[in-house]
Amino acid sequence: MESKFFIKDSKDFIAKKVELKGWVYNKRSSGSIAFLQLRDGTGFIQGVVVKNEVSPTTFETARNLTLESSVIITGLIREDKRAPSGYEMSIVNIKTLQIPKEEYPLGKKDHGPDFLLNNRHLWLRSKRQWAIQRVRHAIIYAIYSHLEEEGFIKIDAPILTPSAAEGTTTLFPVPYLPAWSDEELDKEEITLKSQNAVAYLSQSGQLYLEAAIAAHGKVFDFGPTFRAEKSKTRRHLSEFWMMDAEAAFVEHEENMATQEKLIKAILKAVLDKCPEELNILERDTTILKNILDKKFPIINHQEAIKLAQKENLSIGQRDDLGAEAETLISNKFDTPVFIQKYPKEIKAFYMKADPKDSSRVLNNDLLAPEGFGEIIGGSQREDNLEKLTAWMKELNMNLKDYEWYLDLRRFGSIPHSGFGAGLERLVAWICKLEHVRESIPFPRMLDRFTP
Repeated sequence: MESKFFIKDSKDFIAKKVELKGWVYNKRSSGSIAFLQLRDGTGFIQGVVVKNEVSPTTFETARNLTLESSVIITGLIREDKRAPSGYEMSIVNIKTLQIPKEEYPLGKKDHGPDFLLNNRHLWLRSKRQWAIQRVRHAIIYAIYSHLEEEGFIKIDAPILTPSAAEGTTTLFPVPYLPAWSDEELDKEEITLKSQNAVAYLSQSGQLYLEAAIAAHGKVFDFGPTFRAEKSKTRRHLSEFWMMDAEAAFVEHEENMATQEKLIKAILKAVLDKCPEELNILERDTTILKNILDKKFPIINHQEAIKLAQKENLSIGQRDDLGAEAETLISNKFDTPVFIQKYPKEIKAFYMKADPKDSSRVLNNDLLAPEGFGEIIGGSQREDNLEKLTAWMKELNMNLKDYEWYLDLRRFGSIPHSGFGAGLERLVAWICKLEHVRESIPFPRMLDRFTP
């Protein structure tokens, strides 16, 4: 009887008869021999069908298979250094589940990005996309594992929120349920009525996590976030996944140390668990390995501006760093680099002012090397009620919308800090992807909402 078999376990099944359930992702034949490139979700292996070693029916079936035929194949596993995976399958029998009646749209010819994105549901099957999504999984798992080891617990922040965390210009408004009266609720049929009830898709779970640190000390969330940005750069998505972390009694420098430790834990996990995937992506892992033993440099915003200006970039002393500036700066380092203490007026309302220069805040952006730009943004949060409300008033914010948030400063306020890590940007950097759209299974961008 055949053993239950997955391609990833090939080394444990050498010289054994196995049954493989999967798909044909490529094939070629030459006279009396056919080569089938097979996948089963866990990996890839080459299957060989020799005409005089199988029944005529089996050989004819092999010849008739097309790309993406689903099959159950019986054969012997053998080690073969010439094979792409190092293992090969000598096929003795083929059972077809389905042979597509149409030509597979994503054949061997080259396709443009629009065509591939229109067929994203099929493009995910390619070897490269398979590798990217498995690296993505490894990153997610590493984040959960590391934060649990560091004493963080997961708190689920809401996706529908009544107010902004990062600025109202990038909010996605969503019509919310009307406030029905008791009399209306008693009726058998309730008719929706037009009201100005609006919620917003979450930009960040941070504000809610700040509420949870008084209960648990260290907390994090991980979920989809949304930014309605009019941007088509290679780093932007309208919907993406972010991990936010908050910690009580943690100040600015310790906050950066926490971020550095997390990034190194992620890199180590991916290097340990995904050597095959990184090899498929032709990723130079030497660059990633060298980061593990190095301290991340920290430079001030003023110094970052000077570095950008030396490259003839037109940027002001108190400007934010855009994608071009981040690329120029991060290319100068072989590790991630912290840029700290940005001007107060270009950062979020909740960031704590630098006691040495009240016009700046105790924040940081962590830029990935090789020109990949920001992967983490963090700061110490303003814990003084008077200072926080004064700045919010200067920004013309409606304090009534944030009464619950201000309560956190009224009752047991403490020094605390946090940060947010963008999953897709981490995937893009570690996999060295040209565009962030490949880092997520189904990208949502300014000009793309399907499939």
